[in-house]
Amino acid sequence: MIAKKYTSFVFSFFMALLMSGIMSLVISLFNLGLVDGIAQRWLHAWVFAFSVALPTIIAVTPLVRQLVAKVVRD
Repeated sequence: MIAKKYTSFVFSFFMALLMSGIMSLVISLFNLGLVDGIAQRWLHAWVFAFSVALPTIIAVTPLVRQLVAKVVRD
């Protein structure tokens, strides 16, 4: 198991994995439709999307936490 101190990175990893997978699938289907080889094209797009999503989520998490703190009251 992974140590609790890495919770934010583990959260970011799974959030990036799921969101990039879902969004790349939706966009691939929207742009290409159910064509031959869609799974391979989607997986290729997913790898690219994940490589952008993970560092982005890690970078913007502090900003998002600040924004949430400003709009949510105790």
